Amino acid sequence: MQNDSESVRVIAPDKQLLQSANISRFMHQLGLSDLKSLHQFSITHIAEFWQAVIAQLKIVFDSPPEKIFDADNGIENIRWFPHATMNIANSCFTANKNACAIIYQTSDKTLHQLTYDELDQLSNRVANSLVVQGYKKNDAIAIAMPMNHVAIAIYLGIIKMGGVVVSIADSFSAEEMAIRLQIANAKAIFTQDMICWGNKELPLYEKIKNNEYSIHAIVLAESQSLVVPLRTQDVAFADFLVDNTQFATVSCDPMATCNILFSSGTTGTPKAIPWNHVTAIKAASDAFFHQNIMESDVLAWPTNLGWMMGPWLIFAALINHGTIAVYNGLPKDREFGEFVARAKVTMLGVVPTLVATWRQSHCMEGLDWNSIKVFSSTGECSNPDDMFYLMSLAGYKPVIEYCGGTEIGGAYLSSTVIENNYPSLFTTPTMGLDITILDAHGKSADIGEVAIIPPSPGLSTNLLNADHHEIYFANMPILANGKILRRHGDQIERLPDGHYSILGRVDDTMNLGGIKISAAEIERALTGIKDIVEVAAIAVPPPANGPTLLIIYAATNVALDKQKVMEEMQKKINKHLNPLFKIHDVVLCNTLPKTASSKIMRRILRKEYMQQQA
Repeated sequence: MQNDSESVRVIAPDKQLLQSANISRFMHQLGLSDLKSLHQFSITHIAEFWQAVIAQLKIVFDSPPEKIFDADNGIENIRWFPHATMNIANSCFTANKNACAIIYQTSDKTLHQLTYDELDQLSNRVANSLVVQGYKKNDAIAIAMPMNHVAIAIYLGIIKMGGVVVSIADSFSAEEMAIRLQIANAKAIFTQDMICWGNKELPLYEKIKNNEYSIHAIVLAESQSLVVPLRTQDVAFADFLVDNTQFATVSCDPMATCNILFSSGTTGTPKAIPWNHVTAIKAASDAFFHQNIMESDVLAWPTNLGWMMGPWLIFAALINHGTIAVYNGLPKDREFGEFVARAKVTMLGVVPTLVATWRQSHCMEGLDWNSIKVFSSTGECSNPDDMFYLMSLAGYKPVIEYCGGTEIGGAYLSSTVIENNYPSLFTTPTMGLDITILDAHGKSADIGEVAIIPPSPGLSTNLLNADHHEIYFANMPILANGKILRRHGDQIERLPDGHYSILGRVDDTMNLGGIKISAAEIERALTGIKDIVEVAAIAVPPPANGPTLLIIYAATNVALDKQKVMEEMQKKINKHLNPLFKIHDVVLCNTLPKTASSKIMRRILRKEYMQQQA
């Protein structure tokens, strides 16, 4: 792939890739000639398409399904692979046992490899250890630690023994961790004594030790040995781990929960979204079709098991026989770029905020990123200038934009390596999933709110702590052909040439640094500031599009120092939510606009702020 001029912002695929890409070979197998035909086939011949996908991905069943899906109880309650039994962890170990599963770096910058066999054995030890401790099938067991090679083995070990992983981001406060642990009714948690983040040592075990939800903790040492004393109810990971490397993976219903992840809702309470054993197939198939992941590809994506891209990365890499490259440090620094070069990463995933940081600091320039075949970007709206800059860092390789959600198990909109690649634009709904765009009146349009047309593997079918129907299906229009629509909440535009652009959220949920958070959660964290009557949190795009900016409107009846108010608010967000959520601006006002039922009209505030900045 090449680009002759920086003024021509298009990356064209070469002829060899047009023939050798996963999606090209798959089309050929089905006797289809172009991408649109493949997508149409994937949504009209659903059973035939997914039968071919599970064969391609070598999905392992302990007992095969009677059919691909059962929709007798309605599309909302679809069951995939009825009467089959499986454990998706088995599908993560179909590669050559001596192939590299994980590349990681120790503090002395030495690269280490874990083969598929070694990862299999370590995850078996975790599964055996949990069983020895008395944990059973369907028990919820949390992970709150950096995504390193041990965390990946723990994740797979919990699933192998039939348990349910509870994904907790290690950056959350003790309060936010406790909320999620309680919602999931977690029985135990894997964590670390601390996190080394840049030149700082951040306590992690203390958050578990001091939160309101009492739970048995299994604690890993960040370095050679634990640096904090443990409660009597807790145990060091080294003492917890048994030596037995053989384990008979527990068979489960394909629709059984294997992971609980959290996505913010507009009420301020995080939605608990169960992933089942089928969800992983959606993640792996997206990686196969859109990021073009092949055997021996090396995938790096700075993320965490607390966010969907952590589990996504495990399934996307391992089911496709690739390698996960995990980095224990700050991805915004040059050392991360050096790791990418030395690990010979072929697919590098990013969030747009990270790319903007690289562009401002120039820290990734001059590195040998020739191994990179493709980038992928998700989590928030991207800026075309930033994405074109990212392309240039690896000799102008394409960026696969990837937009979806935790409740989808992957993306609804993306692009492919066999099409012209334009910075920040999407080319197609993902294979096996269809969408439509609705205007304010619920009619089809080229700009408006995206609605998903089920069914598709990966789409959630229940929530632990909310009414799934009310959130995703209630009051949605029905298409002329009788198909029901599923709410998602993104605003998108279909351009005249058929490309798509993401415009942001239409509800009160925002993406900050690639992390989804509701306005209500931020507003709850900002209560109790002297002389502030109430606050409203909004997110606005920068003038040239790109990662959204957090703006706080604060109602007050007295004169206040704006800078001091902002500093106090940032401290509260750091303590009660996440230090990654940075306030861009605070607007002091007398009152906030409200509806007749006293709900804050955040859309008016967004419009007002953007007009003032124009």
